Amino acid sequence: MPPLPFPRIDLTAICVIIEAMNQHEIISPIELLDDRGHIVEEGWARRQLWRYDRSRIRASWYRIKEWDYYCVLSQKREYGIAFTVSDLGYAGLASIVWLDFAKRTFVPFDSLKMFTRGKLGFAPTSSRGDLRYKDNKLEISYILRKGERRIVARCPSLGDGRELQCDLVLAQDPEADSMNIATSWKENRRAFYYNQKVNCMPARGEVTIGGEHYPFEPDDSFGVLDWGRGYWLYRNRWYWGSASGLYEGIPLGWNIGYGFSDRTPASENMIFYGGRAHKLEEIAFHINPNDYMAPWKITSSDGRFEMDFEPIVNRHSDMRLVVISSLQNQLFGYYSGQLILDDGRTLKIDKMLGLAEDVQNKW
Repeated sequence: MPPLPFPRIDLTAICVIIEAMNQHEIISPIELLDDRGHIVEEGWARRQLWRYDRSRIRASWYRIKEWDYYCVLSQKREYGIAFTVSDLGYAGLASIVWLDFAKRTFVPFDSLKMFTRGKLGFAPTSSRGDLRYKDNKLEISYILRKGERRIVARCPSLGDGRELQCDLVLAQDPEADSMNIATSWKENRRAFYYNQKVNCMPARGEVTIGGEHYPFEPDDSFGVLDWGRGYWLYRNRWYWGSASGLYEGIPLGWNIGYGFSDRTPASENMIFYGGRAHKLEEIAFHINPNDYMAPWKITSSDGRFEMDFEPIVNRHSDMRLVVISSLQNQLFGYYSGQLILDDGRTLKIDKMLGLAEDVQNKW
Protein backbone atom coordinates (compact mmCIF):
# COMPACT_ATOMS: atom_id res chain seq x y z
CA MET A 1 0.00 0.00 0.00
CA PRO A 2 1.58 3.31 -1.05
CA PRO A 3 2.09 5.93 1.67
CA LEU A 4 -0.67 8.46 2.07
CA PRO A 5 0.19 11.86 0.60
CA PHE A 6 1.13 14.47 3.18
CA PRO A 7 -1.75 16.95 3.38
CA ARG A 8 -1.18 20.47 2.12
CA ILE A 9 -1.02 22.98 4.98
CA ASP A 10 -3.01 26.19 4.59
CA LEU A 11 -0.88 28.71 6.49
CA THR A 12 -3.51 31.42 6.11
CA ALA A 13 -6.10 29.24 7.82
CA ILE A 14 -3.66 28.44 10.64
CA CYS A 15 -3.03 32.15 11.22
CA VAL A 16 -6.77 32.80 11.40
CA ILE A 17 -7.19 29.94 13.90
CA ILE A 18 -4.36 31.29 16.07
CA GLU A 19 -5.89 34.76 16.02
CA ALA A 20 -9.28 33.33 16.97
CA MET A 21 -7.69 31.53 19.92
CA ASN A 22 -6.52 34.92 21.19
CA GLN A 23 -10.09 36.25 21.18
CA HIS A 24 -10.72 35.56 24.87
CA GLU A 25 -14.39 35.95 25.78
CA ILE A 26 -15.50 36.78 29.32
CA ILE A 27 -18.83 35.09 30.09
CA SER A 28 -19.52 35.82 33.78
CA PRO A 29 -19.27 38.89 36.07
CA ILE A 30 -15.78 39.67 37.32
CA GLU A 31 -13.86 42.46 39.04
CA LEU A 32 -12.04 44.67 36.56
CA LEU A 33 -8.94 45.33 38.69
CA ASP A 34 -7.17 43.42 41.42
CA ASP A 35 -5.68 44.99 44.56
CA ARG A 36 -2.48 45.87 42.68
CA GLY A 37 -4.36 47.68 39.93
CA HIS A 38 -3.97 45.05 37.20
CA ILE A 39 -6.85 43.77 35.08
CA VAL A 40 -8.03 40.50 36.62
CA GLU A 41 -8.85 38.93 33.25
CA GLU A 42 -8.41 40.65 29.90
CA GLY A 43 -10.65 39.98 26.92
CA TRP A 44 -13.99 40.89 25.36
CA ALA A 45 -17.61 40.32 26.32
CA ARG A 46 -21.15 40.68 24.98
CA ARG A 47 -22.26 42.42 28.18
CA GLN A 48 -20.66 44.84 30.61
CA LEU A 49 -19.40 42.07 32.91
CA TRP A 50 -16.34 43.74 34.46
CA ARG A 51 -17.05 45.65 37.69
CA TYR A 52 -15.28 49.03 37.64
CA ASP A 53 -14.06 50.43 40.96
CA ARG A 54 -12.14 53.69 40.59
CA SER A 55 -10.51 53.26 44.02
CA ARG A 56 -8.60 50.21 42.74
CA ILE A 57 -6.73 52.20 40.08
CA ARG A 58 -3.05 52.57 40.91
CA ALA A 59 -2.32 55.85 39.14
CA SER A 60 -2.13 59.57 39.76
CA TRP A 61 -5.44 61.42 39.44
CA TYR A 62 -4.37 63.14 36.22
CA ARG A 63 -3.85 59.79 34.43
CA ILE A 64 -7.42 58.51 35.03
CA LYS A 65 -9.84 59.11 32.15
CA GLU A 66 -13.64 58.73 32.18
CA TRP A 67 -16.02 59.59 29.35
CA ASP A 68 -19.52 59.12 27.91
CA TYR A 69 -19.92 59.95 24.21
CA TYR A 70 -23.13 59.72 22.18
CA CYS A 71 -23.57 60.17 18.44
CA VAL A 72 -27.00 60.19 16.80
CA LEU A 73 -27.28 60.15 12.99
CA SER A 74 -30.31 60.42 10.72
CA GLN A 75 -29.74 58.52 7.48
CA LYS A 76 -32.60 59.93 5.39
CA ARG A 77 -32.60 63.45 6.78
CA GLU A 78 -28.83 63.81 6.42
CA TYR A 79 -27.96 65.37 9.73
CA GLY A 80 -26.74 64.33 13.14
CA ILE A 81 -25.51 65.43 16.54
CA ALA A 82 -22.76 64.28 18.91
CA PHE A 83 -22.26 64.85 22.64
CA THR A 84 -19.18 64.38 24.80
CA VAL A 85 -18.79 64.60 28.55
CA SER A 86 -15.34 63.59 29.77
CA ASP A 87 -13.10 63.90 32.81
CA LEU A 88 -9.39 63.77 32.05
CA GLY A 89 -8.36 64.41 35.64
CA TYR A 90 -6.78 67.80 35.15
CA ALA A 91 -9.77 69.00 33.10
CA GLY A 92 -13.37 68.22 32.28
CA LEU A 93 -14.30 68.55 28.62
CA ALA A 94 -17.81 68.72 27.20
CA SER A 95 -18.95 69.34 23.65
CA ILE A 96 -21.93 69.44 21.35
CA VAL A 97 -21.38 69.06 17.61
CA TRP A 98 -24.12 69.64 15.04
CA LEU A 99 -23.57 67.82 11.74
CA ASP A 100 -25.22 68.78 8.44
CA PHE A 101 -24.36 66.20 5.79
CA ALA A 102 -26.39 67.85 3.02
CA LYS A 103 -24.34 71.04 3.44
CA ARG A 104 -21.20 69.07 4.38
CA THR A 105 -20.66 71.23 7.45
CA PHE A 106 -20.31 70.85 11.20
CA VAL A 107 -20.69 73.30 14.07
CA PRO A 108 -18.81 72.42 17.28
CA PHE A 109 -19.17 73.99 20.69
CA ASP A 110 -16.82 73.07 23.51
CA SER A 111 -16.55 73.79 27.21
CA LEU A 112 -13.71 73.26 29.67
CA LYS A 113 -13.51 72.99 33.46
CA MET A 114 -10.07 72.85 35.01
CA PHE A 115 -8.88 70.35 37.63
CA THR A 116 -12.04 68.25 37.84
CA ARG A 117 -10.04 65.33 39.31
CA GLY A 118 -12.80 62.74 38.73
CA LYS A 119 -15.51 64.76 40.46
CA LEU A 120 -17.93 65.17 37.55
CA GLY A 121 -19.99 62.21 38.76
CA PHE A 122 -19.36 59.41 36.26
CA ALA A 123 -21.07 56.14 37.21
CA PRO A 124 -19.13 52.85 37.51
CA THR A 125 -21.53 51.20 35.04
CA SER A 126 -23.35 52.30 31.90
CA SER A 127 -26.64 50.79 33.02
CA ARG A 128 -27.42 53.27 35.80
CA GLY A 129 -26.51 56.72 37.03
CA ASP A 130 -27.47 60.04 35.45
CA LEU A 131 -24.80 62.54 34.45
CA ARG A 132 -25.04 66.31 34.12
CA TYR A 133 -22.57 68.91 32.89
CA LYS A 134 -23.48 72.58 33.13
CA ASP A 135 -21.79 75.95 32.86
CA ASN A 136 -22.61 79.26 31.17
CA LYS A 137 -21.64 77.88 27.75
CA LEU A 138 -23.64 74.66 27.51
CA GLU A 139 -25.65 72.05 29.35
CA ILE A 140 -25.73 68.29 28.73
CA SER A 141 -27.76 65.78 30.75
CA TYR A 142 -27.73 62.01 30.29
CA ILE A 143 -30.82 60.51 31.96
CA LEU A 144 -31.10 56.73 32.22
CA ARG A 145 -34.39 54.90 32.51
CA LYS A 146 -35.28 51.28 31.96
CA GLY A 147 -34.81 50.51 28.28
CA GLU A 148 -33.93 54.05 27.23
CA ARG A 149 -31.32 56.79 27.38
CA ARG A 150 -32.48 60.39 27.25
CA ILE A 151 -30.18 63.22 26.18
CA VAL A 152 -31.24 66.77 27.05
CA ALA A 153 -28.90 69.52 25.96
CA ARG A 154 -28.79 73.27 25.51
CA CYS A 155 -26.29 75.73 24.10
CA PRO A 156 -27.27 79.42 24.45
CA SER A 157 -25.27 80.39 21.38
CA LEU A 158 -23.50 78.37 18.70
CA GLY A 159 -21.30 81.38 18.03
CA ASP A 160 -23.75 83.08 15.69
CA GLY A 161 -26.42 83.94 18.26
CA ARG A 162 -28.61 80.92 17.58
CA GLU A 163 -29.61 78.80 20.55
CA LEU A 164 -29.51 75.01 20.33
CA GLN A 165 -31.94 72.88 22.29
CA CYS A 166 -32.10 69.10 22.17
CA ASP A 167 -34.28 66.37 23.65
CA LEU A 168 -33.61 62.89 22.29
CA VAL A 169 -34.51 59.44 23.58
CA LEU A 170 -32.49 56.38 22.52
CA ALA A 171 -34.25 53.03 22.96
CA GLN A 172 -31.93 50.26 24.19
CA ASP A 173 -32.91 46.59 24.09
CA PRO A 174 -31.61 45.19 27.42
CA GLU A 175 -31.17 41.76 25.80
CA ALA A 176 -29.11 43.01 22.85
CA ASP A 177 -25.36 42.39 22.72
CA SER A 178 -22.85 45.22 22.93
CA MET A 179 -19.09 45.51 22.49
CA ASN A 180 -17.13 45.32 25.73
CA ILE A 181 -13.38 45.09 26.08
CA ALA A 182 -10.78 45.31 28.85
CA THR A 183 -7.12 45.43 27.84
CA SER A 184 -3.86 46.86 29.17
CA TRP A 185 -0.67 48.32 27.68
CA LYS A 186 2.53 46.35 27.22
CA GLU A 187 4.56 49.30 28.51
CA ASN A 188 2.61 49.42 31.78
CA ARG A 189 0.19 46.65 32.72
CA ARG A 190 -1.52 48.87 35.28
CA ALA A 191 -2.58 51.18 32.47
CA PHE A 192 -5.89 49.91 31.09
CA TYR A 193 -8.71 50.56 28.66
CA TYR A 194 -12.22 49.49 29.69
CA ASN A 195 -14.78 50.31 27.02
CA GLN A 196 -18.33 49.58 25.96
CA LYS A 197 -19.93 50.49 22.63
CA VAL A 198 -23.72 50.22 22.32
CA ASN A 199 -24.92 50.34 18.70
CA CYS A 200 -28.30 50.31 16.97
CA MET A 201 -30.31 52.40 19.44
CA PRO A 202 -33.36 53.87 17.62
CA ALA A 203 -33.69 57.61 18.29
CA ARG A 204 -36.74 59.84 18.59
CA GLY A 205 -36.99 63.49 19.50
CA GLU A 206 -35.94 66.84 18.14
CA VAL A 207 -33.11 69.31 17.90
CA THR A 208 -34.00 72.98 17.55
CA ILE A 209 -31.46 75.54 16.29
CA GLY A 210 -32.78 79.09 16.24
CA GLY A 211 -36.23 78.74 14.74
CA GLU A 212 -35.46 75.57 12.77
CA HIS A 213 -36.63 72.14 13.90
CA TYR A 214 -34.81 68.89 13.12
CA PRO A 215 -36.79 65.77 14.00
CA PHE A 216 -35.25 62.36 14.65
CA GLU A 217 -37.46 59.32 14.01
CA PRO A 218 -36.66 55.68 14.88
CA ASP A 219 -37.19 54.45 11.31
CA ASP A 220 -33.94 56.04 10.15
CA SER A 221 -32.19 57.60 13.18
CA PHE A 222 -29.85 55.60 15.40
CA GLY A 223 -27.52 56.38 18.24
CA VAL A 224 -24.29 54.85 19.50
CA LEU A 225 -22.81 55.10 22.99
CA ASP A 226 -19.06 55.09 23.56
CA TRP A 227 -18.64 54.53 27.34
CA GLY A 228 -15.13 54.34 28.70
CA ARG A 229 -13.05 54.27 31.85
CA GLY A 230 -9.29 53.92 32.01
CA TYR A 231 -5.78 54.74 33.07
CA TRP A 232 -4.01 55.83 29.88
CA LEU A 233 -0.46 56.33 28.82
CA TYR A 234 0.54 59.90 27.94
CA ARG A 235 0.88 59.24 24.20
CA ASN A 236 -1.84 57.31 22.41
CA ARG A 237 -3.42 56.85 19.03
CA TRP A 238 -6.48 54.94 17.93
CA TYR A 239 -8.63 54.16 14.92
CA TRP A 240 -12.39 53.71 15.37
CA GLY A 241 -15.36 53.15 13.11
CA SER A 242 -19.06 52.71 13.80
CA ALA A 243 -22.38 52.56 11.97
CA SER A 244 -25.98 51.66 12.84
CA GLY A 245 -29.12 51.30 10.75
CA LEU A 246 -31.60 48.85 9.30
CA TYR A 247 -30.90 46.06 6.82
CA GLU A 248 -34.13 44.78 5.26
CA GLY A 249 -35.92 45.92 8.41
CA ILE A 250 -33.47 44.27 10.84
CA PRO A 251 -31.14 46.35 13.05
CA LEU A 252 -27.58 46.19 11.74
CA GLY A 253 -24.44 47.90 12.92
CA TRP A 254 -20.76 47.42 13.65
CA ASN A 255 -17.93 48.57 15.86
CA ILE A 256 -14.39 48.41 14.53
CA GLY A 257 -11.16 49.73 16.02
CA TYR A 258 -7.55 49.15 16.93
CA GLY A 259 -4.28 50.81 17.89
CA PHE A 260 -5.18 51.58 21.50
CA SER A 261 -3.65 49.29 24.17
CA ASP A 262 -2.38 45.73 23.65
CA ARG A 263 -5.07 43.87 21.72
CA THR A 264 -3.48 40.43 22.02
CA PRO A 265 -6.29 39.15 24.32
CA ALA A 266 -9.08 40.42 22.04
CA SER A 267 -10.11 42.90 19.39
CA GLU A 268 -13.10 45.22 19.67
CA ASN A 269 -14.37 44.35 16.21
CA MET A 270 -17.99 43.20 16.03
CA ILE A 271 -20.98 43.13 13.72
CA PHE A 272 -24.40 43.52 15.36
CA TYR A 273 -27.33 41.94 13.52
CA GLY A 274 -30.76 41.55 15.07
CA GLY A 275 -29.31 42.29 18.50
CA ARG A 276 -26.62 39.59 18.36
CA ALA A 277 -22.86 40.12 18.13
CA HIS A 278 -20.75 38.44 15.44
CA LYS A 279 -17.09 38.61 16.43
CA LEU A 280 -14.45 39.70 13.91
CA GLU A 281 -10.67 39.36 13.98
CA GLU A 282 -8.27 42.18 13.06
CA ILE A 283 -9.27 45.29 11.13
CA ALA A 284 -7.08 47.67 9.10
CA PHE A 285 -7.90 51.21 7.96
CA HIS A 286 -6.29 52.19 4.65
CA ILE A 287 -6.11 56.01 4.72
CA ASN A 288 -4.31 58.75 2.85
CA PRO A 289 -2.90 60.77 5.80
CA ASN A 290 -2.37 63.74 3.49
CA ASP A 291 -6.03 63.79 2.48
CA TYR A 292 -8.52 62.38 4.99
CA MET A 293 -11.41 63.30 2.68
CA ALA A 294 -10.14 60.86 0.04
CA PRO A 295 -11.96 57.48 0.00
CA TRP A 296 -10.94 55.01 2.71
CA LYS A 297 -10.77 51.26 2.46
CA ILE A 298 -11.33 49.07 5.52
CA THR A 299 -10.40 45.39 5.49
CA SER A 300 -10.32 42.49 7.95
CA SER A 301 -7.83 39.69 8.46
CA ASP A 302 -10.61 37.08 8.26
CA GLY A 303 -12.16 38.58 5.10
CA ARG A 304 -15.50 39.14 6.83
CA PHE A 305 -15.52 42.93 6.76
CA GLU A 306 -14.60 44.59 3.46
CA MET A 307 -15.80 48.16 3.12
CA ASP A 308 -15.23 51.35 1.22
CA PHE A 309 -15.81 54.49 3.26
CA GLU A 310 -16.80 57.71 1.48
CA PRO A 311 -16.18 60.74 3.75
CA ILE A 312 -18.64 63.64 3.73
CA VAL A 313 -17.53 65.74 6.70
CA ASN A 314 -14.26 65.81 8.62
CA ARG A 315 -14.79 66.98 12.18
CA HIS A 316 -11.16 68.03 12.40
CA SER A 317 -9.66 69.58 15.51
CA ASP A 318 -6.12 70.31 16.61
CA MET A 319 -5.90 71.33 20.25
CA ARG A 320 -2.55 72.22 21.81
CA LEU A 321 -2.24 73.45 25.39
CA VAL A 322 1.20 73.46 27.04
CA VAL A 323 2.01 69.74 27.48
CA ILE A 324 -1.30 68.34 26.21
CA SER A 325 -2.55 68.04 22.66
CA SER A 326 -5.26 66.29 20.67
CA LEU A 327 -5.26 65.88 16.89
CA GLN A 328 -8.58 64.48 15.73
CA ASN A 329 -9.82 63.54 12.29
CA GLN A 330 -13.32 62.19 12.85
CA LEU A 331 -14.95 61.53 9.49
CA PHE A 332 -18.66 61.04 8.85
CA GLY A 333 -19.73 59.39 5.64
CA TYR A 334 -21.06 56.30 3.90
CA TYR A 335 -19.96 52.67 4.17
CA SER A 336 -20.42 50.40 1.14
CA GLY A 337 -19.24 46.83 0.70
CA GLN A 338 -19.98 43.52 2.34
CA LEU A 339 -19.79 41.72 5.65
CA ILE A 340 -20.14 38.07 6.62
CA LEU A 341 -22.05 36.85 9.68
CA ASP A 342 -21.06 33.93 11.90
CA ASP A 343 -23.35 31.57 9.97
CA GLY A 344 -21.70 32.47 6.65
CA ARG A 345 -24.41 34.77 5.33
CA THR A 346 -23.10 37.71 3.30
CA LEU A 347 -24.78 41.11 3.65
CA LYS A 348 -24.26 43.66 0.89
CA ILE A 349 -24.06 47.22 2.22
CA ASP A 350 -24.94 50.24 0.10
CA LYS A 351 -24.19 53.64 1.62
CA MET A 352 -24.85 53.18 5.32
CA LEU A 353 -24.15 56.36 7.27
CA GLY A 354 -21.50 56.11 9.97
CA LEU A 355 -18.22 57.45 11.28
CA ALA A 356 -14.52 56.58 11.11
CA GLU A 357 -11.68 58.35 12.88
CA ASP A 358 -7.95 58.64 13.43
CA VAL A 359 -7.14 60.31 16.76
CA GLN A 360 -3.74 61.15 18.25
CA ASN A 361 -3.49 62.42 21.82
CA LYS A 362 -0.85 63.50 24.30
CA TRP A 363 -2.66 63.76 27.61
